[in-house]
Amino acid sequence: MTPVRSSFLRGCVASAPFVIVVIPFALLFGVVATEAGLNLLQVMLFSFSVFAGASQFAAVQLMQDQAPVLVVLATSLAVNLRMVMYSVAMAPHLGAAPFGTRALMAYFLVDQSFAASQAEFERRPDQPLADKVAFFFGTVTPIAPMWFVATFAGAVVGEAIPPEYALDFAVPITFLAICAPMLRSIPHVVAAAVSILAALLLAGLPYGTGLLLAAALAMAAGAGAEVALTRKGTAHED
Repeated sequence: MTPVRSSFLRGCVASAPFVIVVIPFALLFGVVATEAGLNLLQVMLFSFSVFAGASQFAAVQLMQDQAPVLVVLATSLAVNLRMVMYSVAMAPHLGAAPFGTRALMAYFLVDQSFAASQAEFERRPDQPLADKVAFFFGTVTPIAPMWFVATFAGAVVGEAIPPEYALDFAVPITFLAICAPMLRSIPHVVAAAVSILAALLLAGLPYGTGLLLAAALAMAAGAGAEVALTRKGTAHED
């Protein structure tokens, strides 16, 4: 087996456990999107064009609340701002890939592919670029098809899924599974704590604007903690 093929298969194996939560997550989106008034074609086009579960949920729920278009777009953008940070983290490992390859990776950069790839690249930072690219695409191979298939199933089945199945459990569990192992520093923990507290306190604001404010506060708190620690370290060196 070639190293590239081996890396691809390792990527598949690394992200395979995420399928457990991707299926109910996508089913729930299909259900919510149809309840919001989208037909099957619109649901699938939405899922294929955006391919970002959290922002898709945010947009659909705001559409149900008849929020202004600008609020829908701003909230979806805020939810997906984490992709910018993901891209920055991936750039040292994948930035030398051809433009077309990077564009395709940008489309498939989701929480699961980032989490699995980042862990792999930290363990094996010196592996060749071709192996890293293969691993990344391996991580999305179990995820992407299952997301589209389950979205289709949710849109078709719709309200036939019993409420007691509580598919919405998949949303928080997905992010807990991804984020918890990455809280490795004080600024990370500060940002996470502020985001949780602010999101809870501001949950009553209309059109999900509390989420926008919570995200801004969390980023500011994390950056502030990073600056404070850097200054403290510099002071100790002096």
